[in-house]
Amino acid sequence: MAITLAGALLSLTTAAQDGSVWTTKKSGWLLLNPDQRAEVFEFAERYKAYIRTAKSALTSTREVIRLARTAGFADFNDPSQAKAGARLIINGRDRAVILVIVGAEPLTNGSRLVGTHHDSPHIGLKARPFILAPGGIVLMKTVYYGGIKKYQWANEPLALIGRIDTVDGRVIDVSIGLNANDPVFVIPDSAPHSDTDLRNRTYANVLAGEELNPVAGSIPGQNSSVISEVIKQLTAMYKIQEEDLVSAELQLVPAAPPADVGVDRGIVGAYGQDDRLSSYCAVRAMIDLKATPRYTAMAYLSNFEEVGSVNNTGASSEFLNTAFARLLAAQRGASYSDLDLRVALRNSQVVSADTNDGINPVFPQTSEASNAARLGFGVTIKTYRGGFNANSEFTARIRRVLDQNSIPWQTQTPKVDVGGGGTIGGFLSRQDMEVIDLGVPLLSMHATFEMSSKVDVWNFYRFMSAFYQSQ
Repeated sequence: MAITLAGALLSLTTAAQDGSVWTTKKSGWLLLNPDQRAEVFEFAERYKAYIRTAKSALTSTREVIRLARTAGFADFNDPSQAKAGARLIINGRDRAVILVIVGAEPLTNGSRLVGTHHDSPHIGLKARPFILAPGGIVLMKTVYYGGIKKYQWANEPLALIGRIDTVDGRVIDVSIGLNANDPVFVIPDSAPHSDTDLRNRTYANVLAGEELNPVAGSIPGQNSSVISEVIKQLTAMYKIQEEDLVSAELQLVPAAPPADVGVDRGIVGAYGQDDRLSSYCAVRAMIDLKATPRYTAMAYLSNFEEVGSVNNTGASSEFLNTAFARLLAAQRGASYSDLDLRVALRNSQVVSADTNDGINPVFPQTSEASNAARLGFGVTIKTYRGGFNANSEFTARIRRVLDQNSIPWQTQTPKVDVGGGGTIGGFLSRQDMEVIDLGVPLLSMHATFEMSSKVDVWNFYRFMSAFYQSQ
């Protein structure tokens, strides 16, 4: 029935648009020559290697800094570093990061910035996480983060990752479940033989937030309870006290590694592609930029976007403005003033990059098909209306970059009265920066295993490379 409905809706859309330029748009796969096709698949392998390691904002920051240092970037510690061609790293408390290539022109003349976020929906641990549940099983109490469908997290092998900070100044990395021999954590579901009383729950409430509790242990000690044994083993493993879990940032994420999807291997399946996909493209484009650009190029990876870009590493913070101010003060010296910062921000051109929902082959009715983005058809210009769009002149400039570099592109507007809206771009536009929202489409967005087209990922990287060098 779903396939029939999908086919009917797409046929109606095609008929409604017959004669339009949009009906002649080709899949990005059909625009590749053999060398480019090989490059698409090679790029995807590097992307999968990154996303296999970058499971959170913390681990993404660490991996980005490692990649950047390998490519010759250095921590920005001294004003003398801010010279044309310098490749700099500005670390935002290990949870956000900005890569900078200083341009030939002063920063007040403009910059080219790609802003992304590298947090993703996940499940966090409460400060006192362990409870003894019926049946003698120890569970972990959690708080979910970001917009998730809670039922998708049941029966899923989960890894526990993050950091613990102790009162004696130690920083302890935690990772359980990502290596082949590690245990995993699983939120148990009810068996179909005994779930009659649960069947009247609605689609959105198959599991309640307080039921997202994964199994943490089951073996009692000779003279102690199961919960005592679990706490004893965890504290011994990391040489901590139970109270140290209060000063910890621990989260449960899907343990499964990235994988190719489909016989043709054209799709990457992985957790966290929203929005570490854009983050990797922005970073790789910076790393691969060899010549000194005319305008300073920046890749800004922010945190906490999925909950409103809050805190001091989110896009609503002053982290980016402070980075601009530091660079400007290095260039301007004693003559630096607040007006320099305001001029530099006003002359910045910004791509707010974030993935978007692609038309779903099983549930096409959730999109307005004539304005939906399709996997494989290129970079998405997001058109929300209602004040969230870039102005028309900046949109035209971005179209010119896409067209001049033969990068396929499309648009997306969500169904009216259904949803949609900007990402971190709103915070940047408030600084008087010129901002546009772009992305590439995903299937199963915000699920534990999202899907992207390899050719879209490669074309997004190509666009960012061209944008950094645009005049």
